[in-house]
Amino acid sequence: MVKLHLLVIAILVLGVPMGIRAQGPVVADSLSHLPLANASVFGCNGNFIGTSDSKGHVSCATPADYPITLRYMGFHEKSVPSSDVDTIFLQEHITELSEIVVESRQDKILHILGYVREYSTLASYTDTITLFREKMVDYMLPSDPKTKYRGWRQPRILKSQSYYRFTDDKGLDSVSAICNQYFTWADWIGIPPEYDIPSRLTDNTCESDTLMGKYSPVEIWNKHDDKLTIDIDILADTIGIRWMPSMRYFLKNDNINFEQFRIHLNYNNINDDALSVVGLTGFSYNIDSRGRGRGMFQFNRYDEPFFVTTYTEVYIVDREYITVKEAKKWEKHSFGNENIDIIESPDAPALHPEILTLIARVNNIDNDSVRMSQPPDYRLAGHGPIYRSLGYRALQLLKVATGISRLKANNDMNRRWNEFKRQQVLRNRQKE
Repeated sequence: MVKLHLLVIAILVLGVPMGIRAQGPVVADSLSHLPLANASVFGCNGNFIGTSDSKGHVSCATPADYPITLRYMGFHEKSVPSSDVDTIFLQEHITELSEIVVESRQDKILHILGYVREYSTLASYTDTITLFREKMVDYMLPSDPKTKYRGWRQPRILKSQSYYRFTDDKGLDSVSAICNQYFTWADWIGIPPEYDIPSRLTDNTCESDTLMGKYSPVEIWNKHDDKLTIDIDILADTIGIRWMPSMRYFLKNDNINFEQFRIHLNYNNINDDALSVVGLTGFSYNIDSRGRGRGMFQFNRYDEPFFVTTYTEVYIVDREYITVKEAKKWEKHSFGNENIDIIESPDAPALHPEILTLIARVNNIDNDSVRMSQPPDYRLAGHGPIYRSLGYRALQLLKVATGISRLKANNDMNRRWNEFKRQQVLRNRQKE
């Protein structure tokens, strides 16, 4: 009886809901009433806080996060004032891609322009860096496998604008347009490969199909008329990596522990038995990791973990077939801030007021005053030209050819890294 009383008191004090409600409200399609997996959840401060699970439950939001905003590519976003609801229905947003005109048989390269919104966080036990970034990127995809020109599936950045916010454990913050720490995962995620659509969807016998992993779904396919969405949990099974082979190296890295890696793909005008990049209207992904690479230890204590979260939305804004000759011109062209504007997709929702405030704070920084207030580092001053003899240059070429230069560079890097670790440990001990 005493144990029962203690359980009742714990439930009342902690406010833990019972049964299904403990998993949070369910996000669902307003037409099919099917749950929407991987729906993005943003808190009241505009920061990304997580995604719905494979059954559509929003369990990542706490009462302090409300009102939350739910976003699912291909649907209108919706604000939810409180958690006192069982089901949240999202209405479909019709995205119409313009038709692609192929002017000649020589147009074998598909050039795609994308508008990107990225929300990333780098956090330790004491410091946090949040990032909002807008980018214009492009992709170059050969339509004919016999074409020798390979192009690229990874995003090439044409223009980028970044807005950082730095916060310490005392709540003090500052903002900037630059940061010395590179922690985002966004530049590694490109256009997904094309695969066959499950036969259960092509013969119209059902609107949804699920490929199970060992413990949870790996792929959830939902089809309605000529529209198709795919939600992929890369970590649910080894087969999931086929969607993002560019991340294979990081997933095998023992120094990086991935806690979440989910992708949402959105297609329109699906009339065949296989996916086509021509019908891709956009995609989003969420990656949570503990660690990012040994160079990131400069951000925090050497013996403390740090965590990286990246949530990114990619909207396709333009597509056209071009010739190989035109593609090579695009590849060689150097883009600067004066060459291209960031073209916001009409399908992208309005920015959260907190994000707009961050952008305004960064844009109001007087960069000239900041630069002039910093004392110059004379170690960076340039030196005059250094002339080397012919024998010296021949010796350097011999070292490169025999691999001695690479071995020396690796040894120097390891020596500097070990020295950095030693200094960090000593510094941490002095603070304790």
